[in-house]
Amino acid sequence: MTLGEKVKKLRMEKGYTLQELADLSSVSRSMLSQIERNEKNPTVNVLCQIAEALDSTASQLLAENEIKEVILIRNKDRQVYKDENTGFQRILLSPAFPSKGIEFILNIIPPGKSSGTFPPHKKQVKEYIYVVKGCLQITLDGRKHMTLYAGDSLYFEADITHQFDNLEEEACHYYLVIDSTSSQ
Repeated sequence: MTLGEKVKKLRMEKGYTLQELADLSSVSRSMLSQIERNEKNPTVNVLCQIAEALDSTASQLLAENEIKEVILIRNKDRQVYKDENTGFQRILLSPAFPSKGIEFILNIIPPGKSSGTFPPHKKQVKEYIYVVKGCLQITLDGRKHMTLYAGDSLYFEADITHQFDNLEEEACHYYLVIDSTSSQ
């Protein structure tokens, strides 16, 4: 949000007309209008006058954006699922927010093992894969499609069955992003 947009938004929230803000700030109505339309940048002094009249500060008006949500997930707090039969590991790297629609996952498939067959997701769910280490054979809708190697990536619409196999003698590590934002 630009400085002008912030000034206008705050003015409107306070219920002030341009003239009322001009009277409170001792800044001309014309200048305030130009600032709100991003046609002029005020001097520091004028900015402080406007901020004071809006019960704000110059720093708040100049701040890049509002504070965004920040979530830290420590390694020891990650959700890790390990299939006891195959050794396949699924490590959730993102917060588990069903309503946000994005999952960031590290999957590890032991040598010669498989993820098993995943059922189709809802329409418009997408998966993005990036192989970090090893080799990953991709089976989509029951058909072997391709093999990915370290550094390769793949995108597919995940409303079909899908399976990932490690045919090599070393573990395969791959990142998976499941995007279900457009299906919600």
